[in-house]
Amino acid sequence: MTADPVGAEQRAYFVPDGLAGERLDAALARLLGLSRTRAAELVADGHVTVDHQPAAKSDRVEAGAFLEVTIPRRRDVAEVVPEIVEDLRIVHDDDEIVVVDKPAGVAAHPSVGWTGPTVVGHLAGAGFRISTSGAPERQGIVQRLDVGTSGLMVVAKSEHAYTVLKRAFRNREVDKTYHALVQGHPDPLEGTVDAPIGRHPKHDWKFAVMADGRASVTHYETLEAHRFASLLEIKLETGRTHQIRVHMAALKHPCVGDPLYGSDPTLTKRVGLDRQWLHAVRLGFEHPRTRDWITFESPYPADLRHALEVIRAAD
Repeated sequence: MTADPVGAEQRAYFVPDGLAGERLDAALARLLGLSRTRAAELVADGHVTVDHQPAAKSDRVEAGAFLEVTIPRRRDVAEVVPEIVEDLRIVHDDDEIVVVDKPAGVAAHPSVGWTGPTVVGHLAGAGFRISTSGAPERQGIVQRLDVGTSGLMVVAKSEHAYTVLKRAFRNREVDKTYHALVQGHPDPLEGTVDAPIGRHPKHDWKFAVMADGRASVTHYETLEAHRFASLLEIKLETGRTHQIRVHMAALKHPCVGDPLYGSDPTLTKRVGLDRQWLHAVRLGFEHPRTRDWITFESPYPADLRHALEVIRAAD
């Protein structure tokens, strides 16, 4: 990722097979993690080229096409905009922490290019006071979930909680359990992926197993094996960006509905998904004040339940 003299970010992508035939604005939204509206604005403002040529938001993209995107920096990118997120659920709240069940389509905190809702924005809009530790736009955030990943997150409300929880996540003392629906059947059905992850050398905002990447460890166990896909329970020792998605893709079993990492577009359409099938189903940690071990669980949201039912019915 680079920046030009006036502060805009330049990004480049080759269109993955899973996005072939999509409208340009829709493909950009999924590749960059932006809202569809923001992606359309970038195209309309002339900030996007396809194979070095100007394009329209309704143009259909082809696999392998070269996209170049310029994202102007926004003055308010670091500002937390109070905004209630209707589907965001407060699971637990006390003087030290608040645990939320984040829906897909919501970012953990504001970032460059993202104009959609955020967890910290919801908390601000709902009147929560959270820790002031961390960068201004991510105060209180001790963990993050991808925009397209749903499930449990804990946010620190006190400075004490922020310090304790950051240390617990860093020292791998937190139970982070996910469920993922992946294509095919992993062999063996239960195992560990210990492979370093780094930024992809050719694609901004994409990651890959890299020899010089950061240590990354993922444990998985097959819960259900179906004709086209398998439901896995996954526990993370580390918390790298896109870790589960990268490791499953490295095993040749990408998450269903994840075109950035090689999902089958036909299967994605069949199950009706517009994001990866990945959910943070359980979160356990030592309470920063009482030192009691606490655990929270989250049910599958409607889109993931429907997709899983389709897969089960295909047997």
